[in-house]
Amino acid sequence: MNTESFTGRAQAYTKARPGYPDEAIEYIRSLVLTDAVFADIGAGTGKFTECIAKYGYKIFAIEPNSDMRAELKKTLAPYPNAGILIGTAEATTLPDHSVDVITCAQALGWFDLPAFRTECRRIGKPGVTVFSLHNTTPGDNFTPGSHRLSSKQAAEKFFQNPQVREFPNIILNTRERWIQARISISDSPKPSETGYDEYIAETNEIFDRYNVDGYLRSEMVTVIYSERM
Repeated sequence: MNTESFTGRAQAYTKARPGYPDEAIEYIRSLVLTDAVFADIGAGTGKFTECIAKYGYKIFAIEPNSDMRAELKKTLAPYPNAGILIGTAEATTLPDHSVDVITCAQALGWFDLPAFRTECRRIGKPGVTVFSLHNTTPGDNFTPGSHRLSSKQAAEKFFQNPQVREFPNIILNTRERWIQARISISDSPKPSETGYDEYIAETNEIFDRYNVDGYLRSEMVTVIYSERM
C-alpha cells in the first residue's frame, strides 16, 4: 500500500531529503492571500509544511503514515497555526470548502489522481489554487520502481493549464547525508532485507567516485506546478 511505503524511513527522510529554496516559497506566497488557509497533502515529515507554517498561515498537514506523522509532529511542534490530520489525498477528512490553497510536495505521483481532483474540489473554496512541487535533477524523469508515475508525469497528467516555474536548488551532501537520502527512498532495501549491504556499498562507491572535498553536489531544481480550480 502507498500509505506504508515510507514506514521505517521517516528519520532518514527528515535528516537527508532536500528542502525547498526560499525563492520557491516566496513565489507560492506571491500567489495567495495573506490570510489563506492551506492544506498540505501527503505532508510526510513536514519538509514543505514548515516552510509555509513559519509565515503564520493556518495550515492542515494531511499524512496517512504513522512513522512520518511522528516526525511531522516534531517538525510542527513550534507552530500553533499548523494542525495534523490522519487522512489521504483521496479522503483528507477536511470539511467541505474549507481551504484556499492545496499543496503537495514530492507526493503527487503517489495519489489516485481522479480521486484527488474530486477531493480538491470538495475541500477547496471556489477558485482554490492547487500547487504541486518536487525536487529533481534537470533531464531526469526516472522514478525508482514502475508502480507509480514520476512527479513530473503526475503533474502533467493532473493539471490542465498550469503555470510552471523552476528554481535552482543546489544540495551539498556529506557521506552520511547521502547514505540517509538513499535509505529514505521508498523502495530501497531495509537493513533486515536481502540486498541492503550491497545497496549501502554501492551508495558509498558513488560518493567516493564523485565527491569533491567531502561533499557530493546535486544540481537540483524545484519545479512548481500551479492552477486554480
